[in-house]
Amino acid sequence: MVATHKIPFLDLRKQYHQLKDEVLKVTEEVFESNAFSGGPYVATFERAFADYCGTSHAMGVNNGTTALQLAMLALGVGPGDEVIIPANTFIATAWGASHVGATPVFVDCDPNTWEIDASKIAERITERTKVIAGVHLYGQPFDIAAVQAVAEQHNLRFIEDAAQAHGARYNGTRVGGFGEMACFSFYPGKNLGAYGEAGGITTNHRPYYDHVLSLRNHGSQTRYYHDEIGYNMRMDGLQGAILSIKLRYIDQWNARRQAIADRYQQEITNPGVRMQQQPGFAESVYHLFVVTVENRADFLRYLEENNIVAGLHYPVPCHLQKAYESLGYHKGDFPQAEYLAEHCVSLPMFAELTDEEVNQVIDVINRY
Repeated sequence: MVATHKIPFLDLRKQYHQLKDEVLKVTEEVFESNAFSGGPYVATFERAFADYCGTSHAMGVNNGTTALQLAMLALGVGPGDEVIIPANTFIATAWGASHVGATPVFVDCDPNTWEIDASKIAERITERTKVIAGVHLYGQPFDIAAVQAVAEQHNLRFIEDAAQAHGARYNGTRVGGFGEMACFSFYPGKNLGAYGEAGGITTNHRPYYDHVLSLRNHGSQTRYYHDEIGYNMRMDGLQGAILSIKLRYIDQWNARRQAIADRYQQEITNPGVRMQQQPGFAESVYHLFVVTVENRADFLRYLEENNIVAGLHYPVPCHLQKAYESLGYHKGDFPQAEYLAEHCVSLPMFAELTDEEVNQVIDVINRY
């Protein structure tokens, strides 16, 4: 059956309608208290998010890309250094290295999990390598133990890019506390999304916490005294207040995403549609539900004709982006990431999808 109405890839209005009264109330409180930049609402969220992730500290910043940049600075990464990064990720993972003058060095992904292939990291390490940045892509944890083992063997630092993985678990423990630091995005479309730009960093290491707090606030720990060149990268109070509200619902929303994903995995039986492999150690929160098909253009056209809106994450791998052509990569360097880029399709995935809408997505795909 053709979908009776257009099924969106994402609809943020439905979530807002559930939270409208709470959001408008706290918005008025922020305005009345003039707590617009940092301040008590951000501090409250930071404490709650650290508790949620099981870490000692959390720091709110102005977006997820900033989080990656500040983490690199706190680790002492700079010009002449190299950072290992998966080729299959959103480009912001690479910006974290580039924005501090370091060079991203890309690694292919596992052909089944689509996460960073730990077995290929060692061959990319040089005397200039300083950090390995793993990405919990699409909301699914990568093989943390395998990546940590490589980092320890080569005396490297290790961070988590958890921008898509709020609440995901690795061997039963929420991500965010495994690396030196973990970087989160609270972009509006994320599982835990602000109503504007916002990001965060979690860590169990007090020196990194203190350094990031200074860096995000003009290199200052005492007002008007600046110990280093810093940045204006604070989270604003309105986003902190809203994220505190949403944090109370995140497990409920993630559970709904997991239920939808389970139905997709069990009930989409079309042999031409391939899904991400789920290792036993990984409990995904399905920020995205990505599949691959051989003829993507035809599949997307078919979905559109049947009133289903899909997404593409990501149609050009990092190493083939024009921004990085100076690094000298070529097509064929990372075949797994390139295959995904050419064949990936993201199905509708958000907590407010109805059972009927899920039924229709499954039925349409099975008839392809």
